[in-house]
Amino acid sequence: MGSSTRAVGLAAFFTLMLIALMMGANHVAARLAFSGGMDVATGVAVRSWVTAAVVAGVVWWAKVPWRADAGQRKGLLMVGLAIGFQSQCLYSSVARLPVALALLGFNTYPLWTALWDRVLYGRRTERAVLQAMPVILLGLALALDVSGASSGLGAIDQWQQMGVGVAFALGAAAVFGLALVWTQHETQGMDGRVRTIGSMVLSGMVALTVIAGQGGPHWPHTALGWVGLAALTFLYGTAFTIMFTVLPKLGVSGHSALMNVEPVFALGLAWVVLDQRIAPIQIVGALLVVGAVIALGLRQHGTIRPQ
Repeated sequence: MGSSTRAVGLAAFFTLMLIALMMGANHVAARLAFSGGMDVATGVAVRSWVTAAVVAGVVWWAKVPWRADAGQRKGLLMVGLAIGFQSQCLYSSVARLPVALALLGFNTYPLWTALWDRVLYGRRTERAVLQAMPVILLGLALALDVSGASSGLGAIDQWQQMGVGVAFALGAAAVFGLALVWTQHETQGMDGRVRTIGSMVLSGMVALTVIAGQGGPHWPHTALGWVGLAALTFLYGTAFTIMFTVLPKLGVSGHSALMNVEPVFALGLAWVVLDQRIAPIQIVGALLVVGAVIALGLRQHGTIRPQ
């Protein structure tokens, strides 16, 4: 029995690491597609609709009921629109910042989740969040080189260069924290797979609205850009399929916060694929953020999250 338990534990751990790797690679692939001429809305639309179709196939195969009451449908609409906005913001950050730094900014979402839970539902912030907050903020300050010391640009030039990308990353974190709170309070009882399909469809609709407003999609105009679009769609859809077919059988709900190592994987992949490098002190900051978020998630039994 002990050997079987250890085997399941190892399988769960490596599955979580695989998902984190694919999610990190998805954002690196997105940067390739953006560099090849694709715009953010087109990438989000393709990724969202393909993922919705894949997860819908999983739901159909598993014969999961699609029923939802009026309250759940309203909550799903709120969550889906938030995820759609968050996706636009996060990819916009990835298009402007080194991939790992964009993801680190996004990884402040546990702080936003605690804030929204307190503001909207009156729930007291847990001590673990308050303890993690200064560590996350310090790590983020080091990783983003807020003073401009590592880059040699100085604070003003550094923020002129990175400010918009950082704002998009933090905006994505804030909206995602709101989506998590709404998910907990407004969609209780709804199957997670059905909720994900609804969120992806709504995210895709938000992207299509943006595309219509800009006069149509902007597809990649280089072969490498098309490779990036195909890769980000495959990686994102595959990661979600694994989440909903393999992870439930492994019983990893209390350890899914381990997937927050995604920025570390993204850092390595972006260095190899995109030649994006950051200073050693920024790497220290990145590890502080990732470590604090993982510790917080494990303590709170974090849940699987889309990006």
